[in-house]
Amino acid sequence: MTHKHAQALIQTVQTLTEPGKGILALDESNATCTTRFQAVGVPSTPETRRLYRELLMTAPGSERHISGAILYDETLRQATSEGVPFPEFLSSRGQVPGIKVDTGAKDLANAPGEKVTEGLDGLRDRLAEYHGMGARFAKWRAVITIGDELPSQLCCEANAHAMARYAALCQEAGIVPIIEPEVLIDGAHDIDRCEAVTEHNLRIVFRELQLHRVLLEGAILKTSMVISGLRAATRAGVQEVAERTVHTLQRSVPAALGGVVFLSGGQGAVEATRHLNGMQQLAGNRTPWPMTFSYARALQQPALEIWGANQESVVEAQQAFAFRAHMNALASRGEYRDTMEKEVA
Repeated sequence: MTHKHAQALIQTVQTLTEPGKGILALDESNATCTTRFQAVGVPSTPETRRLYRELLMTAPGSERHISGAILYDETLRQATSEGVPFPEFLSSRGQVPGIKVDTGAKDLANAPGEKVTEGLDGLRDRLAEYHGMGARFAKWRAVITIGDELPSQLCCEANAHAMARYAALCQEAGIVPIIEPEVLIDGAHDIDRCEAVTEHNLRIVFRELQLHRVLLEGAILKTSMVISGLRAATRAGVQEVAERTVHTLQRSVPAALGGVVFLSGGQGAVEATRHLNGMQQLAGNRTPWPMTFSYARALQQPALEIWGANQESVVEAQQAFAFRAHMNALASRGEYRDTMEKEVA
């Protein structure tokens, strides 16, 4: 990799992790989007999906808090109502267009209850096409399930190997890889178990990235928080989640990494904001890598509910989205307060 090539990747990372901004995850598959639309009574078609995603991407003022958006293949190929391709529109607002490139988590052979993410076949050619369409970063998600005997070493290593191959191909194409090894929140496990699994898995991921000669400065980790399972008898509070997450990352993530962004992973909108704020208040600027958010539902849900109830309520839905983006932008600096929710309401 030439110095110029590396610097371009690093510059994209710096743009995506600019202080006070985060990344919008807008890359739900058509099947997932259909499920979410059905929950609010909206039919899922290419046009309704385009309208909804346009609503979010064009929300006035949100560009002050959103540095880039991860798109689905369908969305990357669509355009605004005025005919401006979405990647071009995002770039015109100083936001970086991104693309989800994995093809989903499938059953892992000889590992009951576990998944491995697919999508490496033909990825080099797809990345070249996406780069030509304006995408400058990508995302690949793996899922790690916590259970009585899970996750297995096989599952952790298979997913880490695939993510490292993906990351190397991205950088070859001039695209920043976001690596997302999500430890699922589903389950009754306590926060101790989540911490142990998260650290163990991250160590395997970064070992594979090193073996595949991935430039860490030109990559971003999208990680789940160290948090109690949704069905845990007692769930840890904001301060403990913040402490466990930051300390786990400090132990297992190399200092050279370009940035860390958090996924919400089933948390409520306000809950995800509180946790991010707690981590920033704890860590300040003392971590070797910037930390911010890359949320999907935790950013979108309030807007989706408004728009789902009345598709004419575009302005109100955009305001709800911009507000959530603003709250998380404040949290990414450790400047959020719960009273801000009531002040605006």
